Amino acid sequence: MDIIAWTLIIALFIIAFIGLVYPIIPSVLFLLGGFIVYGLFYSFTELPWWFWVIELLFVALLFAADTISNLIGVKKFGGSKAGMWGSTIGLLIGPFVIPFAGIIAGPFIGAIIGELIVTRSNLKQAIKVGVGSVVGFLTSVVTKGIIQVVMIVLFFIAI
Repeated sequence: MDIIAWTLIIALFIIAFIGLVYPIIPSVLFLLGGFIVYGLFYSFTELPWWFWVIELLFVALLFAADTISNLIGVKKFGGSKAGMWGSTIGLLIGPFVIPFAGIIAGPFIGAIIGELIVTRSNLKQAIKVGVGSVVGFLTSVVTKGIIQVVMIVLFFIAI
C-alpha cells in the first residue's frame, strides 16, 4: 500500500511541475492533491495545523503569481489591459495550436494582437509588449517553480 500511496503522491507532484509550462494544468491543485492523498493513505493528523496554514497561503500566492507576473511584464513594457488579456489567451491557446513552441509564441502573439486590435498601438510598441508578456510568463514559471519546491519541502518537513 505504501508503494501505491507514494507513487500517486509523486505522480501528482510531477504533474504539478508539468503545469508550470502548460498552464491549462492547475499545478496547485495537483500539489494539494498530493497532500490529500498522503492524508487519506496515512493520517491527516501527521500534517500539523501550521503546515495547512502555510500551504494555503502559498496556494493564494501561486494563484496570484500568474496574474501579477503577466501584469508586471506587460505593463513594464508599456502594454495595456488588452495586451495582458491577449497574452493570457495566447498562453492558454498557444500550446494547442503550436505544440511546445506555442508556450512562448502564444503569449507573445496574443499580446501583440491585443495591443494592435484593441488599443490600436503601432507594430513596434505591440511587439515590445509581446516581449514583455514572454518575460512575465518566464518570470512566473520560475517564481511558481520555487514556490512549489518550497511547498513540497515543507510537506516533507511536516511528515
